Amino acid sequence: MKKNVIVSLADANYFPLLEELINSIRRFKESESIAICILDAGLTQEQKDKLNNKVDEIKSAEWDIEVPNNKIKGKDWLKSQVSRAFLPKYFPSYEKYLWIDCDAWVNDWACIELYFKACENGKLGITQTIGPGYKITSKVNWLVGKLAIIKSQNFKHAVKSKISYDKARKLAFAPHINIGVFSLEKNSQAWKSWQNNLEQTLKAGNIFGSEGLAINMSVYIDNLETEFLPLNCNWITSNLLPKYDENNNTFVEPYLPNYKIGIIHLAAGIWKNGKDMRVDKSIEIEIETLTNKKLSKSLRFNNN
Repeated sequence: MKKNVIVSLADANYFPLLEELINSIRRFKESESIAICILDAGLTQEQKDKLNNKVDEIKSAEWDIEVPNNKIKGKDWLKSQVSRAFLPKYFPSYEKYLWIDCDAWVNDWACIELYFKACENGKLGITQTIGPGYKITSKVNWLVGKLAIIKSQNFKHAVKSKISYDKARKLAFAPHINIGVFSLEKNSQAWKSWQNNLEQTLKAGNIFGSEGLAINMSVYIDNLETEFLPLNCNWITSNLLPKYDENNNTFVEPYLPNYKIGIIHLAAGIWKNGKDMRVDKSIEIEIETLTNKKLSKSLRFNNN
């Protein structure tokens, strides 16, 4: 019986990305002892049939917290903003859960081991979106002299979701936590904290981003015990492009000592000529190598 599971979610449009994520996991021999489970938010039957021999379970995602129809507007993929906070309900047979967004892929198995280690003893294993080379972590609109309007992602979402100003201020300049990759044990108290905060953020705020705001509240307001993993465990390419190590044929951090990136995450997309790399795999961008050469490359998973 497999004890640990990697979970993701997709609809029909993001199926190619989901398939790439699964292939990036299964190429590692270590993955043989890890289950892969998928939440279906609009996959076709043909797509699910194609996944059946690659994954352990497929379950239909639900609205685990009631959300008004006028907010959903037919976008079933938004279930990902709710259902990921209830993974033990969908897949109760496992001890440790690692969520990876379908627009991410695994480049180095070591980071998978880190996530499963990080969530021991009920802790949340997760990565803050801050590191060497990040030039802006929060935005403000300067008015007069020292007066400014805070525009940080956490603060903006908190105010829109009608979170009290006392709580919103605690989030204002805290390093944002990206919920696209995280790990938790089945019996962790973190699930309940996250679910309670999510119920609050969904009442007034948008569905998209609600689960991220909720987990930031759990960490920075509820003081949830957290194991913060290094940035290369959830490398968001739209924030900072990687470099390419030609000798080892792999993506690495752009600054010394150029650690190998564990998970490449295309959150927010990589755009060129108005097209998103997540949708069009043919898109390539200029990437610098460790020897200062320029290469035209895709950041999508390539199994060749």
